[in-house]
Amino acid sequence: MIGQDGKSSKTNRKRQHQKTTHFDEAGIFMKTNLYLAISFNMSASMRVLPRSALRTSRLTQSLARRPFHSYDHPPPPGAFGNAEKSILAAAYKHVPEHGFSQKALSCGARDAGYLDISASVIPDGAFGLIRYHLITQREALATRSQELFPDPNQPGVSARVEALTWERLMGNKLVLDRWQEALAVMAQPSYVPESIKELAKLSDEIWFLAGDKAVDPSWYTKRATLSMIYSTSELFMTNDRSPDFFETRQFLQRRLGEVKSVGGMVGSFGQWAGYTLSAGVNILRSKGVRV
Repeated sequence: MIGQDGKSSKTNRKRQHQKTTHFDEAGIFMKTNLYLAISFNMSASMRVLPRSALRTSRLTQSLARRPFHSYDHPPPPGAFGNAEKSILAAAYKHVPEHGFSQKALSCGARDAGYLDISASVIPDGAFGLIRYHLITQREALATRSQELFPDPNQPGVSARVEALTWERLMGNKLVLDRWQEALAVMAQPSYVPESIKELAKLSDEIWFLAGDKAVDPSWYTKRATLSMIYSTSELFMTNDRSPDFFETRQFLQRRLGEVKSVGGMVGSFGQWAGYTLSAGVNILRSKGVRV
């Protein structure tokens, strides 16, 4: 009996270790989808709608309010004033050591030639520094796309979407050890609307730079789908210790491949959420979890 109990205990510990592996796709996949669903609901208006239209309408309203790309109008003004930008740029260099924090902002103000107290003029404090990272990394994609795709006809839109999404993920490398802290700040209720807005802008930028010219309802679906895929991959990357983030690249490719296997970009955000939930349940079952 003692030998059998010892063997059983060893087996249980092995199973428990498998369930808590760093690359727990099921946990990342489902938690991120739940976070996004809650976040989209918080950032949208709370009008009473039929249950079948509720989630799709909220997402559509959120995305519809963002600016669209145009070649016929001048670009909008910069997101930061001169003093604010100089402080944030200097503070950003201190993020690896101090994180997205007031300490980093104070160091940045000093480096930029201002008094330490000057950091208090940054709206939202630490979140302002996070927002600086999100905006500058998104804006950098335009230049990188020209380097990645010198031939305007090659590769196709899908390949460009994958390449640009990966390029944006790589923009987190220098602050990756601090990114889970940033995600925690972005998940605070007061910052969720702005975080979702930036995520929508990123998805739109990637599709635009990839050459997508669709003007039908799929415009919204593609951006909502890519937002979910990007967020899931970004969270996965914070736990990735593989060389050159090989596991994250595979994770991203699988998620994009799953969308295609459903039949192109799915017809609605509700369909996609349902599909990803089903996939997450199947992954949990494959790990021996009763669902």
